[in-house]
Amino acid sequence: MRITLTLTCFLLMATSAIAARPNILFIVCDDLNTHVSTSGYPDIQTPTFEALAKDGMTFSRAFCQYPVCGPSRASFLSGLYPESTGVLDNKSDIRQTRPNTVSMPQYFKDNGYWTASIGKVFHNEKADHGDVAWSDAPPWFENDELPVVTEARNKFEQEYGSVEKAANRPKWRAAMKAVLDPLNAQTPPGHGPSGLRDEQHSDGKNARQVINWLKRKSHGDKPFFIALGIHKPHVPFLAPDKYFDLYPREQIQFHRDRADLWNSIPRDASANRFKEFDFELGVENEPRRREFMQAYHACVSFIDAQIGLVLQTLKDESLYDNTIIVLTSDHGYHLGDHFLWGKVTLFDIGAKVPLIVRVPGVTSAGSHSDAMVELVDVFPTLTQLAGLEMPQHLQGTSIAPILQDPSRKHAKDYAYSVVSRGPNLGFAVRNQNWRYGKWPSGEELYDLNKDPHERNNVANDSRFAERLKELRAVLAEKQNMARSQRESPTVSDD
Repeated sequence: MRITLTLTCFLLMATSAIAARPNILFIVCDDLNTHVSTSGYPDIQTPTFEALAKDGMTFSRAFCQYPVCGPSRASFLSGLYPESTGVLDNKSDIRQTRPNTVSMPQYFKDNGYWTASIGKVFHNEKADHGDVAWSDAPPWFENDELPVVTEARNKFEQEYGSVEKAANRPKWRAAMKAVLDPLNAQTPPGHGPSGLRDEQHSDGKNARQVINWLKRKSHGDKPFFIALGIHKPHVPFLAPDKYFDLYPREQIQFHRDRADLWNSIPRDASANRFKEFDFELGVENEPRRREFMQAYHACVSFIDAQIGLVLQTLKDESLYDNTIIVLTSDHGYHLGDHFLWGKVTLFDIGAKVPLIVRVPGVTSAGSHSDAMVELVDVFPTLTQLAGLEMPQHLQGTSIAPILQDPSRKHAKDYAYSVVSRGPNLGFAVRNQNWRYGKWPSGEELYDLNKDPHERNNVANDSRFAERLKELRAVLAEKQNMARSQRESPTVSDD
């Protein structure tokens, strides 16, 4: 019979097993949904995810707090719910909405860690906290020149001479823009084989920068906190050709929704991004759907390979057994599910994220947890595992006890997520069996045991009136909690 350790004993065990101050590698992907093999999606190849899962713990019910890049990252990097960060869109900056908030990397840096970041960790370079958070953070990489651009440049120079000539520059910029716009476009998203090698893509460069830090021992005598921000599978869906070859379009599988699906679901629960992909709500376009799904899956397998290089370097440099690894995403993503495309929804496919955590000497190999976990829990978890005092402002709850014993119950029964709809918010609470959504235009209620893909809204079914009442009360409690750390924004003197 397994003896459940007290939290104190667990921390002592963790300290002795992985040293007083373990290294931390935090990997966050951009727009990655649960189309990975470790989340039970059988039609994609993600061997790195699988290898890490075999060494650590996979969480099957992990959720973001806001299914958009900026607000989600502000939330998990601060350990606060979006209503407390005040970051409810991609333009807001927590340094203005909630001044003096200490971010996760800053906290580790202030506590003796060498911290480094590459790629998209904070929402963008403008939102990055710079030297306050990082000991080293090179500028963001970009893809090398695409072969189609090289071809266009060669043709241009044959006709007009060098693109470096001052007289040619405006004309070449216009010609290059005409070539790149379809590939870099977000409406409709650019997609297709890039013609580049892995290392010529920005994410290939990001991974190799981390590898360089690890090989050079850039952290010196300090423990490190390295954040690897993976850009893909964010649009445009470009990846090296070989990853597209893994997914012949005719073999791609997906669920086909009924045409009247949205008759029973509040319209606010949808997002209009499907229009930018050139789809119609309630109308299936299979050839086009396969085309985009192939490109998305190619991007996922591409980033899986890049992450694999980093994890192998940890092993090669004898760092793997003293490094906590967290692999996750900022939010989910629709690929035609509910006839929707992109993010900004509170369905599971929009709010659920892959989450794999490996803590040497603590997590059992190949372990799983069905606990309700939120990304806001990452900050307190890593703080506790590092043996640091917990910052007082954190609203998340450490999952360190679950990492030691997956049978343990998490402190929270519900995951809570919000998203904006104009000046209003939509809300969702979800437990093991039910998801409840509240919108300006109505409510959602899904019995997840019978309807795991959330296609039968029973909010208006009188048989579930008591369940609806119960979840309304849960939501009100969560709303009050999520707003509890709100602070006044900075007031400009201008």
